[in-house]
This record gives sequence, structure tokens and C-alpha cells, in this order.
Amino acid sequence: MSDLSTQHRLIPTALEAVGTACAVSRAVQANLAQLCEVTKDDRSPVTVADFAVQAIISLSLADQLDPLDRLIVGEEDAEVLRTDKQALIRKAVLEAVQSWRPQVTETEMLDAIDACNHDGSGDGFWALDPIDGTKGFLRGQHYAIALGRIENGKVVAGVMGCPNLSIDQSFPLGEVDSEGVMYAASEGAGAWEFADCNATSSPMRILAQKYDASRPLRFCESAEKGHSNRGDSGKIIDAIGTEGEPARLDSQCKYSLVARGQADGYLRLPTSKTYIEKIWDHAAGLCIATEAGAIVSDVRGNPLDFTQGTRLEKNRGVICAIDGLHQKIIAAIDSLSIAKE
Repeated sequence: MSDLSTQHRLIPTALEAVGTACAVSRAVQANLAQLCEVTKDDRSPVTVADFAVQAIISLSLADQLDPLDRLIVGEEDAEVLRTDKQALIRKAVLEAVQSWRPQVTETEMLDAIDACNHDGSGDGFWALDPIDGTKGFLRGQHYAIALGRIENGKVVAGVMGCPNLSIDQSFPLGEVDSEGVMYAASEGAGAWEFADCNATSSPMRILAQKYDASRPLRFCESAEKGHSNRGDSGKIIDAIGTEGEPARLDSQCKYSLVARGQADGYLRLPTSKTYIEKIWDHAAGLCIATEAGAIVSDVRGNPLDFTQGTRLEKNRGVICAIDGLHQKIIAAIDSLSIAKE
């Protein structure tokens, strides 16, 4: 695996788990209409995918890792899934998991989902977002499977599958690629790209762009208005002196666009004074972007603090940008009095 041999010791296991989950989630997404018809619930496909991916990653890590190495802070728990009202959803989740491992029982699946109940304390754990970008998933567009490794309050490794994102940067972002791409990074070992969401494909090193004031800058932000303050984004972009609308897509895939040099900045600006970011929404993406040479901080320029349990209690908003541009964004936020307390 070339220089990947210096990656974090748990990266191979995480790559295999996320790659498997990408294939299963893609099959669920391809079956959107049928799932909605069977369950009579328009949101059922993303519910099925969320639970199935969490179960698959939980079981995969349990297969290969010691108990202390497989602690997971997961976004989901199986309490609702165990109820009679959710019988059809539960059956669909089990079928999705069994498409990967036919012998898994319903009890094993539910217990695997509930095993992802770590509270974000201690020396080491994983932060998992099984389907990041739920609305993108339901639209048949971009989503991510994001698994970040946190040790002693610091993100030290990350794996992210982007099942609908093309490895070919000339491919339109608004269109879906049938093969997808997966990313892995760990502290001090760089960021790497895997074609087809396949852990056994030949990895390619990725690097963020260098800042160049003479060229147009490219930004990206969430496809959902409620996830970031677009008005403030526009003010920042104007203040920096560049033109053009940001590319808009769902999920942590935006971190990978900056990491692989396809975008220069990703802005996630607060839409309210009370919202606090969740660790699983940023851990994997942060590691991949920073190892590719980008800078990630909150809107004040402070590093994201992963010592506060499951939420980024000490931070507001997130800025991911190439070196040179990041400093200009933070200066613009300050001068425009954006996201003041």
C-alpha cells in the first residue's frame, strides 16, 4: 500500500468496513421507490440505510478489533427499531445487513446497532455517521459514510466513503457516479483516495490546492439552507473579492472536495445561536482535509475541540479552507461581525 503503511494501525479495518457499507447503502438507495411502497414511509430508505450501515460497521469492527479498540459513538440506537410499529423497517434493515452477511440474526443486528453507544469519553473511540446527508440520500444524490478515530481528544484517523461522488473531477457534481470514491487519512501519514469505494484498489495521494490570488476561488456549502447561513457566506465571499455561486452538495463529501483540490473552501456558518455541531459530522472529514494540507477551524479560527463528549461544545460553525485562504476567511468573518455571540 505504498506510504499507506505508515497509516494508523486501525485504518485497514476501517477501510474494509466502510467499503462494505458503501456497497450496501448504494443498493438501498437504488431501491428507494420499492422501500417507500412496502413501508408506507417516504423516509424509510434513509432509516433502513442508517441502521444497516451502523450494524455493518459495528459488526465489522467487532470481528477484527479488541473491545477497547471498537468503542463507537454512533448517531443511531435501536430502541425504536425494536418496537412492533417498526416491524417492516426492522425487516428491511435485516435484509440489507444479510445481503452482506446472510447468517446475521435480528437480535445480533439490533445488538450491534446498540453497541455504538459510547459517550465520547476516554482515551480512544470512533465517531460514526452512518448516512451523513440524509436528504441527499433521499434525493438519490450525494451522501457519505463517515468514520473518524478520536484518541485523547484529537482526531487521529478518518475514513469516508462517498458512494455517489466521482473520482474524476471533471464529472459534474450535480450528477451521480455509479462507482464512487473512498478516502482515508491518519495523523502524519497524508490523505489517500480509493476508486470505487474499494479498499483493495490502488490508493492515490491527494493534496489541497495552494493559494493563488490570481485565480478564481471555489467554495462549497451545504445543499440544505438550514445547515449553513448562506447570507453570511455570500458576504464573506464578496469581502474576499471572488465571484460565483458556491457548489452545493450534501454531507462531508465537501471536506473531500477541498482535500483533493477541487474546492478551496467549505463554509458551515451558524444558523442559530443555540445549535452545537456533533462530532460525527466532522471527525472523518476534518482528518482527511487537514492531512491533505487544508486548515479546519471554527468561525473564530479556533481548532475543533473533541474533548467535550459527543458535541463540539466549545466551537461555533466550521471553516475548512486551503492555507492562505483560511486566514482571509477568518479575517472577513471578524470584520463583518458574523456569528457574534
